[in-house]
Amino acid sequence: MAWIKVIDPSKATGELKRLYDAVLKKRPKIKQVMQIQSVRPSTMRATNVWYADIMKSEASPLTRAQREMIAIVVSVENGCLY
Repeated sequence: MAWIKVIDPSKATGELKRLYDAVLKKRPKIKQVMQIQSVRPSTMRATNVWYADIMKSEASPLTRAQREMIAIVVSVENGCLY
């Protein structure tokens, strides 16, 4: 298993703190999948924009529920825990 350096939300500063704070307004904690991007806040910001475009876009013929179901099936098939 790989170990990736992360910046804990309690130690975040600058842009990373702003990104973490924005997430914490919507969710109770910062998930690991987000924390692994913490050393590169610009990457985290870009990933958030990309995810929102894929999952929340009204231009897609799929509903949000259908997109979430696809993500779950792919995660299960890949042995991913989230």
